[in-house]
Amino acid sequence: QVQLVESGGGLVQVGGSLRLSCAASGRTFSIYAMGWFRQAPGKEREVVAAIKPGGDITHYADSVKGRFTISRDDAKNTVYLQMNSLKPEDTAVYFCAGRVLRWPTLFDYWGQGTQVTVSS
Repeated sequence: QVQLVESGGGLVQVGGSLRLSCAASGRTFSIYAMGWFRQAPGKEREVVAAIKPGGDITHYADSVKGRFTISRDDAKNTVYLQMNSLKPEDTAVYFCAGRVLRWPTLFDYWGQGTQVTVSS
C-alpha cells in the first residue's frame, strides 16, 4: 500500500505559478510511474501529466504542454508539478496518483487532492 499526500495548492492570479508536491510513503516509490490529475466542478477527472520510473518518459495533456512540468525526486519519494502561466481553466482539485495500471490514464493509488484556484 502506498499513501500519497499532496501539498502546494492555493489561490493564484492569472499568469502566476504554483508548484504542487506529492509525498509518497513506502520504499518502492522509485519503481512506480506517477501522475497528476485534476477535476474541475461538473467535469470528469483528467490526466494532467505523468512520469515513468527514472523520469525520462513523461506525458502531458495538450492543454498544459509548455506550461506545466512534472518531475520526481526518488530520494525524497516526491513527485512535483510545476505550473506556470496559469489560466482560469486550470482551476480544479489536483490529485496525485501512483503505480500505473494503464499508461498514462489509469493509476492504482490516489491522494486526497489539493485545490488550485486561478483568479482573473
